[in-house]
Amino acid sequence: MNQIESVNFWKHLQNIIIFFLFIGFTVVLWLIMNFDMNNQTYSIFIEFENAHGIRQGTSLRMRGINVGFVKKIKIDLNSVLVLGSIKSRYILIPKNSIIETNQTGLLNDTVIDIIPLDLINERESKDVNVLSSQCLKSKVVCHLNYLQGERGLNYDDLVRAATRISQRFDDPSFFELLYMFLQNTIELSNDIFSITLDVSNLISIFYSILKKRLESY
Repeated sequence: MNQIESVNFWKHLQNIIIFFLFIGFTVVLWLIMNFDMNNQTYSIFIEFENAHGIRQGTSLRMRGINVGFVKKIKIDLNSVLVLGSIKSRYILIPKNSIIETNQTGLLNDTVIDIIPLDLINERESKDVNVLSSQCLKSKVVCHLNYLQGERGLNYDDLVRAATRISQRFDDPSFFELLYMFLQNTIELSNDIFSITLDVSNLISIFYSILKKRLESY
């Protein structure tokens, strides 16, 4: 009886081992089939004077397409340093690019827009590997390169400007200056009209005299 139980135990154990080996082989095969070199990411550093609503997970866009996201944010003494992750090493960013923060959507979500100012030759781009040390000689941004960002479209600035304009309209001195300007403009237009009328009369008189003299001849 013990021998039979022992044999059954080892058979059961073999079935379990075969099952796990099959599962492991399936997982490895799936990883091999779905592995893509494009999944190799690279990182860039971007410095801003202010965070402008940037947080972890903020999208990085180039030509309107999402090419990465913000991994980390570090506040320095005089600036904010952002670590951005680009989705693929085949996404090339020209070094001569404008990087700015913009607000989009109804909720004013902040995104980082990368605006290339140079065109990259396709032949040159095929030989560029942003992860290699040779990339430093190219015209594209390499792994762990440092870039300077700036502030772009911001609805807070628009609201602040509109508030200042409304405050100016509520200022009595503004209306006093506006009234003086309109009064001087009206007086100036009256003077111009009077001068124009006098010149017109003078031309008319001169024309009449010239006509009479010509008729006398």
